[in-house]
Amino acid sequence: MNLPITTPALLFPAISLLFLSYNGRFLTLSNLIRGMHAEYHKTPDEKILAQMRNFKIRLQLIRWMQWLAMVSFILGTITMFLLYVGLQLLGELLFGISLVFLVASLGFSLREIHISINALKVLISDVL
Repeated sequence: MNLPITTPALLFPAISLLFLSYNGRFLTLSNLIRGMHAEYHKTPDEKILAQMRNFKIRLQLIRWMQWLAMVSFILGTITMFLLYVGLQLLGELLFGISLVFLVASLGFSLREIHISINALKVLISDVL
């Protein structure tokens, strides 16, 4: 297999958009946590505690999503350098590892979305 230097470069825009998405999820979650934290101190409620436990898990998942995507991005950059200096085999190996990290990041993202949906189900259970 001959991996051209342009192939890893194709992932750069995708990973950048992924970071924007992950950062948006983090910012939204942090605002929710701040709001619920203030609400809990005004009127303690078991449902708020359950949501806060949920938020804690989601924060850990988002941290791993971001970390794994960043490692993937770094490995992709190193891959391009290795291909540039002629270390084809090492570059191909590192690119494969980079893709594994990217897939793992997306897997954590799927899990976080699943938890988020379950949290919304808890909220609407009072109404429906």
